[in-house]
Amino acid sequence: MLEVVGLSRSFGPVRALGGASFEVKPGRLTGFVGANGAGKTTAMRIIMGVLRADAGEVRFKGRPIDRQVDATFGYMPEERGLYPKMAVREQLVFLAQLHGLTRAKAGSNADRLLERLGLAERGKDPVEKLSLGNQQRAQIAAALVHDPAALILDEPFSGLDPMAVDTVMGVLGEFAAQGAPILFSSHQLDVVERITDDLVIIAAGQIKAAGATAALRESLAGSRYRLDLPAGRETDWIATFPGLGDVSVSRGGDGGGGAASGIVWSFEASPDDAQRVLRQALAEGPVTRFERVIPPLSEVFREVIA
Repeated sequence: MLEVVGLSRSFGPVRALGGASFEVKPGRLTGFVGANGAGKTTAMRIIMGVLRADAGEVRFKGRPIDRQVDATFGYMPEERGLYPKMAVREQLVFLAQLHGLTRAKAGSNADRLLERLGLAERGKDPVEKLSLGNQQRAQIAAALVHDPAALILDEPFSGLDPMAVDTVMGVLGEFAAQGAPILFSSHQLDVVERITDDLVIIAAGQIKAAGATAALRESLAGSRYRLDLPAGRETDWIATFPGLGDVSVSRGGDGGGGAASGIVWSFEASPDDAQRVLRQALAEGPVTRFERVIPPLSEVFREVIA
C-alpha cells in the first residue's frame, strides 16, 4: 500500500497542495485526475522524493518512504528524461543496472519490454530518432525495466495513438496483476475510465473524491433510466406515464440484430416507477435495452470539482 498523508506544499504565495491524502492499493491501477495546476505533478514529485513537502508524509507498506525505498519505485515524469543520443536498448539496460540488476537480467527485462511495447526493431536506434509516440513508449519501458515495487507515471498516454494506448494499457495491467500499486495521471478521461480500478480527483491542491472508479460513478448516477425499443412500436404512452420526469425520446437505438433503427426513451424516475415502465413495455412487446444511466467519468469529474 502506498499512502499519501496530509501533504502540503507551497511555492511562495501559491499553495500547490493543501493537506492532500489518498491511497494507492497493491495490484490496482489508480487514476489521478485534475485540471492543469491542480497539484498532481507536485504530489507525484513529493512521492518520488524530487520535492520535499512542507507538511505530511508518504508511506509505503506502512513505513515512511526514504531514499532507499524511492529507489525501488518506477517513475515517468511528464517531461521526457532519456538520453537523446543513446540507443534505446542500451539505455534501458544501463538504467536497470543502476537499480542493481545484473547485466543479464537487465538485458532480459529490456528485450521483453521492447517487444511488448512494439519497439523491438528500434532497440538499436538513438532515442532522438524515434517518433514522439515511440519516445513515450521508451520512457514507459525505462520506468518498468528494473521491476519496480511501485509505479508513478505522469501523463503516460500523452502523444500516443489509440493502438499504442491499448498496448500501454495492457502492459500496465500485467504489471498491476503482479501486485504493485500504480498511480498515473492523465487528462484523457476516456482512457482513465477504461483502465482504472480506483480514482483520485484533485482540485486546487485538495482531494475532492477518492475511491473505486465504479463506485464513484454509481454514487453520482442519480435516477435517470434508458429504455430502448424496436422501431415501429407505439410508445407515446411513456411521455405521459405517471411518476416520470424530464422525459425525452430519440431515434438511433439498437432495434435488434444490431440495426441502429430503434427508439430510445430517457427519463427520470424512482426505481419502482422505472420498473413499472419496463413491465408495461414488456407487456406490449420486446425491449432491446433497459438500464439505469451511469454517468461517464467526464461528468463525474465536472460534478466533483464544481
